[in-house]
Amino acid sequence: MTKSSNRKTYSELISYQGYDERLAYLKIFGRVGEDTFGFDRYLNQRFYRSNEWKHLRKQIIMRDGGCDLALEGYDLIDPSSVIIHHINPLTIDDLTSNSDSLLDPENLITVSKWTHNLIHYGDVERIPTAFSRSPNDTCPWKR
Repeated sequence: MTKSSNRKTYSELISYQGYDERLAYLKIFGRVGEDTFGFDRYLNQRFYRSNEWKHLRKQIIMRDGGCDLALEGYDLIDPSSVIIHHINPLTIDDLTSNSDSLLDPENLITVSKWTHNLIHYGDVERIPTAFSRSPNDTCPWKR
């Protein structure tokens, strides 16, 4: 696989020492609610359910020591918050052509859900926050 000049890599990412530096390297500044795959979302969902992806996902978590941005001391305790992030965002073409970048460890990093949101949406103020819950808020006829 040839490396283009603007392709980011895991090897380069881990040369940065701190969380802020690694986060700055990865940021893509998307917008909340912006479509990434639109009607073709089934493509990436099928990929993320594949046995090949599930196996590689476990390997990447082990490689990164189960730590956010592979940083020692940033242990990810809650398994539901662990995300394997593609350093260079996937495209529909990557999925339909089964691109090498899908399963390339140099294009993958372990992150928390919080860090993943920061990578995609930028500043903390732009990340959607949880709303407050109230009794029967999902059941309007019981209010």
